[in-house]
Amino acid sequence: MKKLLSLAAALALAVSLAACASPTPSAQSASSAAPQSASQAADASSGASAKPTQDRSGAPITLPDTIDSIAVMAPSIAETVVDLGLGDKIVAIDTQTEAYALAGVPEGLPAFDMQAPDTEALAALEPDVVFVSGISIIEGENLFQPLVDMGVCIASIPTSNSIADIEADVAFLAACLGCEAQGEAIVDEMQAEIDAVAAIGAAVPEDERKSVYFEISAAPYCYSFGEGVFLDEMLELIGADNVLAGQEGWLSVDEEAVVAADPDVILTSVNYIDDPVGEITARAGWEGVAAVQNGEVYAIDNKTSSLPNENVVQALKEMAQAVYPDLYAQA
Repeated sequence: MKKLLSLAAALALAVSLAACASPTPSAQSASSAAPQSASQAADASSGASAKPTQDRSGAPITLPDTIDSIAVMAPSIAETVVDLGLGDKIVAIDTQTEAYALAGVPEGLPAFDMQAPDTEALAALEPDVVFVSGISIIEGENLFQPLVDMGVCIASIPTSNSIADIEADVAFLAACLGCEAQGEAIVDEMQAEIDAVAAIGAAVPEDERKSVYFEISAAPYCYSFGEGVFLDEMLELIGADNVLAGQEGWLSVDEEAVVAADPDVILTSVNYIDDPVGEITARAGWEGVAAVQNGEVYAIDNKTSSLPNENVVQALKEMAQAVYPDLYAQA
């Protein structure tokens, strides 16, 4: 089976996500601007003529009246464009979108490094809009600034660390692309599924809540997350406790700290080794961890759990069924 990401790429993505926790305004604007809230994004999609005038970082943008060609420089954005029914308008992607081989994205598209883009080659494709993530804005510098200087609309969607902001991202994209109704339907369906999971999670008695360690990069470079990350919010929604709660953001993890925390369940989204579950259960010194002793180590789909878009709902349900299989049997 083709590995979606190499170890180096996975670590780079994790570090990049951590760097994007605080959105940085695009270099399209020399002044600072506040990111759009979920309500502002919804307002932007309330009328067919009311296209957003700021991107999700808060930078000003001017969208063309008609958008027939779209470049997407992040796999999470590409999936949403496809789910909005506009996959056929994508003319360029980033290399990570190419690696994920996302359904609905046309094959054979030019692929660009989101952190070292060939802006001349991208400009030659004449995209009406280029959607980028916060990964393409480093220390305040927009790596796509040469396209901005050419008059191309560059709209930034920094990595969102809450479900509410993910929903606002969907609404923003729908408003930009003139398909507000489709965006609203996606968000409504997403929220309905989240509410159903949350209702079960809220009923888990406090003394029966399971503790969970969620690994996104394997030993010897263990990586996970504390609070302020959508995956931590998802653990809370299913009625579980993150063993790294009390820490903030994306984290390099000391193996001894995990062993000392003794999680009831271990989840892993690692996809660059053949058997991530077996790798965890075979680790020296981990044999006494409750999750390992009780065989409660589970693989969670990498794509749906790592890309901050509407499809995190699928990962949410997968996490729920792994941690509480009886409670969420019908989820």
